[in-house]
Amino acid sequence: MGVLAAVGVLLPFPYYYWLWTNPQSWVNLCGKGSDPCKVMAYVSHFLKLLQFISLFSVSSFSWPPPLYFWPLFGFGQFLNVRVYRLLGESGTYYGVRFGKSIPWVTEFPFGVIRDPQYVGSILSLLACLSWVPFQYILLWSLGYVFMIHVESKEDLATRAKLLS
Repeated sequence: MGVLAAVGVLLPFPYYYWLWTNPQSWVNLCGKGSDPCKVMAYVSHFLKLLQFISLFSVSSFSWPPPLYFWPLFGFGQFLNVRVYRLLGESGTYYGVRFGKSIPWVTEFPFGVIRDPQYVGSILSLLACLSWVPFQYILLWSLGYVFMIHVESKEDLATRAKLLS
């Protein structure tokens, strides 16, 4: 189960990489009348479900969790929810890459924490270290670090144009 769990944990990252580097392909694949951000969100939620199933398959749960769980998980999820509320679905799911105009956001955590959604996700994962073997937390976190690197180098010429 170890290899399958590792594959499950890494599954979304090639998808995100492909969307970031080939946004016009995704817009074309979604077709006229489809919101590429919404379709990306649906696929991403499915891949996230597979990631969680993969983690659960190698986890052992005990209650109560260690004290470090609550602040790490709580602040991590706060960051995730805050980013989603500030950016909305289109801002969170690569809208700018798919040709949408997304307003620049400066409210906290932006301007204070670089890549706050990824930081929040990594903190939430670290909170689960007492339940999930370290190598899976590390693998998932490295996937986020990889995407931070990929998304830090945007080629404006490769932005998609929405189909009208």
